[in-house]
Order: sequence, then C-alpha cells, then structure tokens
Amino acid sequence: MDIYSAFPSKYLKASDLMGRNARVLIGRVEVEMIGQDRRAILYFQGKEKGLVLNKTNANTIADTWGPNTDTWEGKEITLYPARVDYQGKRVDAIRVQVTQPVRQQPAPAPQQQHASPPPAASPDSYGADMNDEIPF
Repeated sequence: MDIYSAFPSKYLKASDLMGRNARVLIGRVEVEMIGQDRRAILYFQGKEKGLVLNKTNANTIADTWGPNTDTWEGKEITLYPARVDYQGKRVDAIRVQVTQPVRQQPAPAPQQQHASPPPAASPDSYGADMNDEIPF
C-alpha cells in the first residue's frame, strides 16, 4: 500500500509529483478557506487537485504574467519537487517555473522553390506532450 493514499488531499502535495516535473496549463485561481486562513488555490486544466499558492510561487507567476490572476488562464507552467526550508526544517515542496512565451522571429525570405509548408499543429496536439502520467 502507498501510505500517501491513506491520507488523500484535495490539494496537490510534493509526493503527488512522484519526483518528476509536470508541465500543466493554468485553469483558474480561486480563494478558499484552509483552516482559519483564506488562501489562493491554483487549479489546472484537466487536473483535479489544486496547488495552494505560497508567496514564492505566486510571485514567480506574477513576475511574468502580472498580478491579475484572470490573465493567467491557459498559461503553461512547470511544477517541480524541491527541498526548501520551512520553519527551520527542510521539507518537500512544489515550486513553479514559468514557461516563457516564445517570441516570434521574423519569417525568412521566401525561397525560389515551391515547397509545401509544414503542417500546422492542431489545437488538440498542444497538450499531447503534457505530462499526463502524473495522476493529480
């Protein structure tokens, strides 16, 4: 038995990543009560569990896409496990890395040959390389 399955959680834990990175698309941010505190929860497209945002992860995302969480929807981030200091102890945590938007390069000058352009990626193929084998 996996001992972590004995303690299910509505929120993502470092152990849910199984030691691997996970590329995800941001779905929404909601404010929820956890104990006596109101906390921002980051939910992902196609995933059930949300990530309780701490200041470090929230600032990492806001540094790229601004502080308005409504503009974060559909943006890609990578979740990765990390060991961090918390209340004087080293603990497992989740950190986020922002996938920088790709800047468009100017199109090359047209060639004299009349070759067919490469096929455009379909919207369905975008998520094909997302790490879906991590079950959260």
